[in-house]
Amino acid sequence: METIEEIELQKEYMKKVKEINGDKKLKYNIFTMGCQLNENDSEKLCGMLEEMGYEKTENSNEADICLFNTCCVRENAEDKLFGKLGELKKIKENTGMIIAIGGCMMQEKHITDKIKESYPFVDIIFGTHTLHKFPEDLFKTLDLKTKQEDVINIDGKVYEGLPIKRNSNIKASVTIMNGCNNFCSFCIVPYVRGRERSRQPKDIIDEVRELAKQGYKEITLLGQNVNSYLRVEKQKNIPFEEYDGVNSFATLLRAINKIDGIERIRFVSPHPKDFTDDVIDAIAECDKVCKLIHLPLQSGNTDILRIMNRKYTKEQFLDLVDKMKNRIPNLTLSTDIIVGFPGETDEQFEDTLDVVRKVKFEQIYMFIYSRRVGTPGDKMPNQVPEEDKHRRFDKLKALYESQIEEQNEKYVGTVQKILVEGESKNNPNTLTGRTDSNKVVIFEGSKDLKDKIIDVKITSQHMWYLKGEIK
Repeated sequence: METIEEIELQKEYMKKVKEINGDKKLKYNIFTMGCQLNENDSEKLCGMLEEMGYEKTENSNEADICLFNTCCVRENAEDKLFGKLGELKKIKENTGMIIAIGGCMMQEKHITDKIKESYPFVDIIFGTHTLHKFPEDLFKTLDLKTKQEDVINIDGKVYEGLPIKRNSNIKASVTIMNGCNNFCSFCIVPYVRGRERSRQPKDIIDEVRELAKQGYKEITLLGQNVNSYLRVEKQKNIPFEEYDGVNSFATLLRAINKIDGIERIRFVSPHPKDFTDDVIDAIAECDKVCKLIHLPLQSGNTDILRIMNRKYTKEQFLDLVDKMKNRIPNLTLSTDIIVGFPGETDEQFEDTLDVVRKVKFEQIYMFIYSRRVGTPGDKMPNQVPEEDKHRRFDKLKALYESQIEEQNEKYVGTVQKILVEGESKNNPNTLTGRTDSNKVVIFEGSKDLKDKIIDVKITSQHMWYLKGEIK
């Protein structure tokens, strides 16, 4: 079935579910795990549920549908899911709530088998390639009173036109591509999200223009490997319609930079091996593209990088950082680092610390290596003992924290443009917002400044946040 016809069919199922529910005031609760792509998928699921007449609740005890959008990158995600399912069993027995589980974890057969065996009260299981069919699965559950398992192992198509309920009125994420072709040996994503498929340029530009009309100020472009956008299509002669000059990630950045109303552009996650000169130039020359760039390192040791299948060396990574810093004014960098990959020695881990000392990352997302069934890393014989992983993690954390004060001091006395997010969680008498480089800033001001971008002078630094005053 063509994608347009499929979406029209799902809209019909949305109407049918709404008819079945009638005038009942039904509620849904959604639990999202994982990355920003999962967050974006959850916004689509929320959009579909609200189109079907459901209202969101944060209390699973009062929900008529409890929906999980899962991640399988870390082992603790499985523990969270199974723990939560155990909690819901009694509620389901008392209220008859529908329990649905979707997302990456459902693409793993050993997980779906465990759910069917140990949690037979789950009503709907769907995968990453069948998210758009959730209205059909829900209708069949309600109408036929049967369980639904809707998981396919082929690469799903890109479906446009799904309803979406966004979590913010000023910041929005826009998926530009799905899947990954890199097959890093620690990562399950290519197996559960499929191969790279890029959205058509016109669909992306139209979505961003519509968001600008609705008052959104900050856009984050999403993909497992955003800077390879349209690369596969061009390599394989897969048809795509060039629109507004967009035929690469660099030209996409430039096109979105021209859209009136959008004031900030971010993107995650790029791959160092695909950071071409045209992308670097676009970041440097586009005034709306934030100069905080996420550049995943994973390891600082060349031998470990090779075993990880990362396709760059320690020296190439540092050369890329130098090139970016020389060509992009006010550049700051964030990164991902995995500690304790199979075979990593203390000496090899020192290379990671050496890169951190030299680059001085603004933010580091640190992870202890977690074995994932189905990846090459899981089968490697030389797994690092847990105590060694934790010791190295603590050492990396201490180094990073020792650099934060120095990093923060450079902001003190400067005037930063702050996107105001609202009241501070710890003090309702102050506001909180973020700089272009994603630093949290606390300051006093009127609550009607929420969702605006204002000038704030930074007066002091406090490790994990800055303080300021409105100019």
